[in-house]
Amino acid sequence: MANDSAAIGNLFQAIAAKSNDEQVDILLEKAGMRLERIVSHGHASAPDFWYDQSEHEWVTVLSGWGELTFDDGEVVRLTPGEHINIPAHKRHRVSATSATEATVWLALFY
Repeated sequence: MANDSAAIGNLFQAIAAKSNDEQVDILLEKAGMRLERIVSHGHASAPDFWYDQSEHEWVTVLSGWGELTFDDGEVVRLTPGEHINIPAHKRHRVSATSATEATVWLALFY
């Protein structure tokens, strides 16, 4: 769905069954920004892994819940409707997501 044609989509459809990897779908990509739907089923980052992105990331949880841990020790738990803006190069990891329902994230990278 990452093209210029008018298309209707549903963020809660086409969710794959649980697998070893999170499901990542690029919904829109333009110069300087990318919008992704990420689906987690109890996924978490490896204990020694940190995201250190060159882009800012605004992320919200649409269903389920997710917990982010930052390298300064801050822990943020997001539930449906809550969102956070993560500045570029602020090291973070996904420390936990719901194991009983799909956690659907919407992430805007800019």
